[in-house]
Amino acid sequence: MAVTQELTLYDRVGGASALETVVGAFYDRVLADDHLERFFEYTDMPRQQRSMSAFLSMALGGPNEYDGRPMKEAHEHLGITELHFGLFAGHLVATLEETGVPHDLVDEILALVAPLKPVVVST
Repeated sequence: MAVTQELTLYDRVGGASALETVVGAFYDRVLADDHLERFFEYTDMPRQQRSMSAFLSMALGGPNEYDGRPMKEAHEHLGITELHFGLFAGHLVATLEETGVPHDLVDEILALVAPLKPVVVST
């Protein structure tokens, strides 16, 4: 009898290569946003993109290679407001849709991102 293994959200999105594409396009959008670009003024963006790809991989059930700081610690000093979080999430949704991620998977990803709001928003 064959055992079927359910695909993770990571697999259904397209794995590492798809996440790298999404993350690159996502940060292009974020850095073009006047409300968000200041948060990344002194950021090593290649490192940031690797970290975000690793975080998303872990969050979506893929390989756990995330070695970044806990979310609260990484964001508490930035003064992120609900507006910023909403813009960030909006860019994530738009990027996922633009890169061809099906709507039902976008909804699943948002369900994983939304609980981060109280951890990331500090003002």
